[in-house]
Amino acid sequence: MRFIEDFKENDHIIDHYLCKQKQSLKTRTGKTYLSLKLQDKTGLIDGKVWEMTNDIQDFEENEFIKIDGLVLTYQNDLQIKINRIRRSSPGEYDAADYIPRTDKDISEMYRQITTYIKNISNPFLRQLLESFFVKDKDISTTFQSHSAAKNLHHNFYGGLIEHTLSVTQICEFISGRYKYVNRDLLIASAILHDLGKIYELSPFPGNDYTDDGQLLGHIVICSEMISREADKIPNFPKRLKSLLMHSILAHHGELEYGSPKQPKTMEAFILHFADNIDAKLNMFAESVGELGSKTAWSPYNKILARNITNSDFSFEIENGKD
Repeated sequence: MRFIEDFKENDHIIDHYLCKQKQSLKTRTGKTYLSLKLQDKTGLIDGKVWEMTNDIQDFEENEFIKIDGLVLTYQNDLQIKINRIRRSSPGEYDAADYIPRTDKDISEMYRQITTYIKNISNPFLRQLLESFFVKDKDISTTFQSHSAAKNLHHNFYGGLIEHTLSVTQICEFISGRYKYVNRDLLIASAILHDLGKIYELSPFPGNDYTDDGQLLGHIVICSEMISREADKIPNFPKRLKSLLMHSILAHHGELEYGSPKQPKTMEAFILHFADNIDAKLNMFAESVGELGSKTAWSPYNKILARNITNSDFSFEIENGKD
């Protein structure tokens, strides 16, 4: 199989890919063409079908298709001019080749999450976390395989648990360095903060917003999950439940970023920044990882609002600039 990360200009590609997105558009002259996003486990690439002939058979988004096309460069990015398409048949592809996956050990990350849960002293918070991540096998299994986002960060198989563990570790680091931080509340909030994404986003290979994802969003979904489960635990303190739910409702930090509330406790404030730094650094890492040996700067990143370079100064030496 030819993986997308290995594509070069003028490569002739005949292979199977996941059609992640399909749009029927029109040129300035009114001619219909297809704009596609093709995916494998190494990345995404734009595909264009300029000629709607009989060689372009019917297919839908999130289906596997076999393409015949040529890799071209457009505005400094590679894309494929596609001449032929058909649906892939079962047995012609291995689905694992088309799902981007964490490079970390999922079982080990889950072990670390459950260790954090075991070390929570507050019996109510520990019981609440165990009900989700230990006793509910459907939730715990989905949590380990799910992505943390559709596009922005950790948008791969195992991305949710990788992001959750990183945020929890950052919160653990900060928790002992400032007075008045409730460590149990902070760690519980970190482990739970994105759990609603298992219902906000569909499983792979779709990894797209569900109806509840569009209508409610993971913040509201998660806060409702916590409320329902806490109500099942006898004598769960009302204020503790409110403090925990507040951390979830405020973890995006600002109203314009989708937070129903701004952080009003130290735990919610720390969680917000831990979540933000892990998400943003993942975006930085992806941009740096995409830099080739011939360029020191990434294309402009609209989300981060900047170009990005690698701090490795050996680039100038290797390219005769020192």
